[in-house]
Amino acid sequence: MAPVILALKKYSNIECRVLATAQHRHLLDQVLRIFAIKPDIDLDIMRSNQPLTALTARLLLSLDGVLEAEKPDAVLAQGDTTTVMTTALACFYQKLPFGHIEAGLRTGDMANPFPEEMNRVVTGRLTKWHFAPTETARQNLLKEGAADSDIFVTGNTVIDALLSAAERETPLPLDLDPGKRLILVTAHRRENFGGPFRNICRAIHTLATRNPDIEVLYPVHPNPNVKAVAHAMLGNCLNVHLCAPLDYASFVTAMKFAYIIISDSGGVQEEAPALGKPVLVLRDETERPEAVEEGVVKLVGPNYDRIVGETQRLLDDKTAYKKMARGVSPYGDGKAAGRIALVLENYFVACA
Repeated sequence: MAPVILALKKYSNIECRVLATAQHRHLLDQVLRIFAIKPDIDLDIMRSNQPLTALTARLLLSLDGVLEAEKPDAVLAQGDTTTVMTTALACFYQKLPFGHIEAGLRTGDMANPFPEEMNRVVTGRLTKWHFAPTETARQNLLKEGAADSDIFVTGNTVIDALLSAAERETPLPLDLDPGKRLILVTAHRRENFGGPFRNICRAIHTLATRNPDIEVLYPVHPNPNVKAVAHAMLGNCLNVHLCAPLDYASFVTAMKFAYIIISDSGGVQEEAPALGKPVLVLRDETERPEAVEEGVVKLVGPNYDRIVGETQRLLDDKTAYKKMARGVSPYGDGKAAGRIALVLENYFVACA
């Protein structure tokens, strides 16, 4: 959202106020600092290991009160979090127009990713402006009955933010051996908790043991379902570096340094290809098929054999590596935020 906020603030006829639910407090604050954004309202909704039911209920009640007090002419939210879904629902109840940034992503499986796919589908039914990152996303929305006139293919603002951050020279907060190839890992999805996550950790351990010429950097999510298992299974591996989650600028630096990225993150599937980094996705399905079709992202799932096999192939086969490290960006050109702001500005001018 940072590029959108900054783009909207350039218009003298638009007052842009920022609400932070702080669903991800540990990730939010450092990004706000990087982009010099101060929320006008902070709900501080995060609680340790809170269930989705409680989170959804607390968000809906809090957002309802804010919208009643603010009485905005339009509300925007980005992505597929519970925050986004409850914001769309609260706007629907108060008959306020809602704009969904990163609209139209679908896997077609309500259980994968969970609960994000449900969040997207519900949000899509309640949205006035669908800001779709790609033509594929637009087609998904059309199939669900969204009006073509309500869909705007803008690219994804995540690429706007990435390109801005990549221009900065942000050092990593830990020492890595520049003579070794770096594998960057992120894994935190709810659907991978338990056995699938143990398979992921076992595969990382095998790769690190077999390849003493690599280093693995794994910023570990604080959820105890992730943190406890990761430290138990990987904590004694000398060339595996477990650290706290990196701030956004440092994570972009880590992606720039990485040779291969192994991740279950949605955003990384968009960001890493733009930086020319092969991505192996720890999921069996993806709502971002464009990069898979381009051949720069491959689905390996939380499958031990596939993770080890595909990673080892990229480490050993330079031709296979070059095919995936081509630096293509099917998700945008870094100008999405400006397009979104212009759509809204034109709407308000027409309504005046």
